[in-house]
Amino acid sequence: MALTPLLIIVIVVIFSAVKILKEYERGVMLTFGRFTGVKGPGLIIVIPGVQQMIRVSTRVVVLDVPPQDIITKDNISVKVNAVVYFRVLMPQDAILNVENYMYATSQISQTTLRSILGQVDLDDLLSKRDKINNDLQSIIDEHTEPWGIKVSSVEVKNVDLPQDMQRVIARQAEAERERRAKVIHAEGELQAAEKISQAASIIGQNPAGIQLRYLQTLTEIATEKNSTTLFPIPMDLINVFLKNKDK
Repeated sequence: MALTPLLIIVIVVIFSAVKILKEYERGVMLTFGRFTGVKGPGLIIVIPGVQQMIRVSTRVVVLDVPPQDIITKDNISVKVNAVVYFRVLMPQDAILNVENYMYATSQISQTTLRSILGQVDLDDLLSKRDKINNDLQSIIDEHTEPWGIKVSSVEVKNVDLPQDMQRVIARQAEAERERRAKVIHAEGELQAAEKISQAASIIGQNPAGIQLRYLQTLTEIATEKNSTTLFPIPMDLINVFLKNKDK
């Protein structure tokens, strides 16, 4: 039995009216141009010519913010890029309140990145990354909330410095390492001097200890297999000759 043109049209209309939304999709329904609700997921019937369905994904979107030329608070020019993680919580707001929520989120992320990083010093930009990320997330999320978008995280990826500034930072880091090394060496000398002073005080209280230390030093010199051995003369023996000379 041949299908009549009318039956073919009916079948085509039925198939075109059936829409299937995945678990992570929602459909913003417009009937005669007016918002009539959000449907999905699952099987959805859209009346052709009467209703329109706009698909919106509710999964987390990873938005790469391109490198931005930024002048920090201490007048240093850098290039900074970032990554913004967000998702659509209210599909109707993402469709009805902004023309293109993806483009709008990208633009507000770029302007906020330039604005916030222009208020911090380079040292803070390099060392206080977590605080800067939190500030960016809070501000971007506040601007995108009317669009039904929730910004969960913002991460500053790379900070590209000019070559001359890289050399300055390298010299600064080297000077800091040298300073720490000198401080550690000085602390070691101070501790060694204190221990030597304590040892001298203890040995000075017992003359026999001086003789034992003298013999121990001779033993250590002998074990070195030196061709020349120096024997220190005790001060008591020298004092005897000095006293005889005075007489």
